Amino acid sequence: MKNPLNKRLPRELKGEWHKYFIIFLFFVLTISAVSGFLVSDNSLQKSNEESFEKYKIEDGNFEYSAKPESSVLETIEKDGKIKLYENFYKEEAVQSFEDSTFRVFADRTQIDLIDVLEGEKPSADDELGIDRLFAKNHDLKIGSTIKFADKEYKITGIVALSDYSTLFQSPSDMMFDNDKFGVGIVTQESFDAIREDHLHYNYSYFYNDRPDKDDEKEGKEKAEELIKVLSANGELEEFIPAFSNQAIHFASDDFGGDERMITAFLYIVVVILAFVFSITISNTITKEASTIGVLRASGYTRGEMIRHYMVIPMLSLLAGAIVGNILGYTVLNDVFAQAYLASYSLVSYEIVFTPNAFVRTTVIPFVLMFLINLIMLSVKLKLSPLRFLRHDLKKKQKKKAFRLNTKLPIMLRFRLRVIFQNAPNYVTIFIGVIFAEFILMFSLIFKPMLLKFEDNTTDNLLASYQYILKAPVPTETEGAESCITASLQTIGEKTGNKDEDVTLYGVEPKSKYVTLTSEKGKVDISTAYHKKYLVDIGDTIELKDKYSDKTYKFEVGGYYDYPAIIAVFMDKSMLGETLDFEDGYFNCYLTNNEITDIEEKFIATRITETELTKTSRQLIRSMGSMMFIFTFFGTVIFILVIFLLAKIIIEKNTQSISMTKILGYDTGEINSLYIHSTTIVTIISLLLGIVICDRTLDAVMFQVFKGYSGWFEYTMPIEVVFKTLGLGIGTYLIVVLILSRKVKRIPLDEALKNVE
Repeated sequence: MKNPLNKRLPRELKGEWHKYFIIFLFFVLTISAVSGFLVSDNSLQKSNEESFEKYKIEDGNFEYSAKPESSVLETIEKDGKIKLYENFYKEEAVQSFEDSTFRVFADRTQIDLIDVLEGEKPSADDELGIDRLFAKNHDLKIGSTIKFADKEYKITGIVALSDYSTLFQSPSDMMFDNDKFGVGIVTQESFDAIREDHLHYNYSYFYNDRPDKDDEKEGKEKAEELIKVLSANGELEEFIPAFSNQAIHFASDDFGGDERMITAFLYIVVVILAFVFSITISNTITKEASTIGVLRASGYTRGEMIRHYMVIPMLSLLAGAIVGNILGYTVLNDVFAQAYLASYSLVSYEIVFTPNAFVRTTVIPFVLMFLINLIMLSVKLKLSPLRFLRHDLKKKQKKKAFRLNTKLPIMLRFRLRVIFQNAPNYVTIFIGVIFAEFILMFSLIFKPMLLKFEDNTTDNLLASYQYILKAPVPTETEGAESCITASLQTIGEKTGNKDEDVTLYGVEPKSKYVTLTSEKGKVDISTAYHKKYLVDIGDTIELKDKYSDKTYKFEVGGYYDYPAIIAVFMDKSMLGETLDFEDGYFNCYLTNNEITDIEEKFIATRITETELTKTSRQLIRSMGSMMFIFTFFGTVIFILVIFLLAKIIIEKNTQSISMTKILGYDTGEINSLYIHSTTIVTIISLLLGIVICDRTLDAVMFQVFKGYSGWFEYTMPIEVVFKTLGLGIGTYLIVVLILSRKVKRIPLDEALKNVE
């Protein structure tokens, strides 16, 4: 026989349809977003993992300062137990776009293969296959032309280079740059015809006995053996094992980190909503206490009652999960995939069913919701039928309410009493507001923080231009000052972080660009170094040569205001002696004027404002859409938590509100008693939340940016505080309007119902 209690479900749904629809809608929004994110993330990740075999991605690469003889290459292959592949490239300024650099390769057929996303590979001398992101960011399409090395090339294909899934120009770069840096391919004949001013003798390799790409320990051991062989056979400019190549691994590492973050976000939302549901059901039980007492007295068991009251919340979640997963797989997966594709030059991919995503978005939330409501109902329905009939639902005897100071105004005492009587609801509001505020502040702080980083970087440039030279070459440029620059690495085992490149500058004793504050024999460290690694004056830092076992120790004597780059500054002669350079050696110029009297073939790198600000530019471009999503969800969570819980408080006090109407209070006065109590709690939550979220974000950002090269200093701009408060108060005013209408519709006869 069908359970007669089921007949109550449609009536309850009809009576409270707006409440359950909002909860259903929020489940749909949350689950569809997380499902879409996880599906796109897993699909892209699977495609990325398969690309290592499919596109024959290298085990590493290295560059010599000059092209080695074939006999030397044979020795390297034999002693290093590797198979070498010539992978030369030429790097030229793009004449079509200001401050852009293009790295061009000859088409590859044996290693680091090319994925043609649109069009076809170049076949003529003036044709080019260009990276998808660089093309998109410069509005280039099939048939467009681009000029570099004094020649125009017609784009015939939009491609992805499998070893450049992330466009890092250098392994020491703080951030990739798909706006000012691009890669592409031409035919071998076309490559040979390009001038050789910026030719790089780069070789890619496979190990004869290839290690697992995920086994970094084995990869490091093999790299340490190989670097000894390479160093013994030529002047090594660069050595990048695949496991440390950010151009290859940065995207895949990002997938995993984002997945953990978004899953945690889902579970927090589900737990908050589960508690909202439990409070809703508790309120329903209180309201229907007499009915429950009659049913229990008529023979209905506690288990039957628990199952009855769990049907609607579980159906709401189930319906939300079904609709959410459908939307996630069909619509939002592409939205999130495009967010990744706006940052990374990934090879083609296919959407795949992800059981892991289904478990995380449907099974686990379902279990959480079930357990939280089961525990609450089990506790709530333990009472005897008689106590339900009497509306005696307190587990303990009702204690006398504690006395409020009679000197307080009556209205304030009334509001305080409302707050104390509804403490569990207000605690949930407090938690929900802080959670929503954290999401809002995280999304709002990102761009201002990056813009401030950009301003700090440009305000603290060493010079307008830094020229890194391949050899000491004189110049007559006015104001040009020679210096020495070199690169060492932090020792990850000692810093608690990964190995990171540190730029060393040796400057003139009375340099007009860099003023040292430390005593002779000591070094200045950049403020970025000081803040990231918590190194103070008087401490000793230890750095290592990335290509040998040599280590160097420096005593810190001062700080140099350089907020973005991990750098060490010292006297020119001190750096020369430390690294065994010849007297008079230099490899860098600092100048505020462009150098025009040095041939391009002697210039290795130009460092300008554009180079130093690419981190902020890139993050603003790539994270913009994600930040909008966080702002949207933070606002929605805030509205829903406040609305649902404030609505419950109004419903819980329906009888009291009806009585105040009988006593002659108008709607405005009643609102000032009940809705304004919620207003007080909300405003206190918002203000306390600013402080709590600020401290939490400081700790979170420190850990997040610790993994990046360079340093981002966390700051909380005052405009973010005002925007957060403005959004919070603005959305709350909308809730107040809705609740005011509900108070207005409470009838006078409610005061006569359920009188004990």
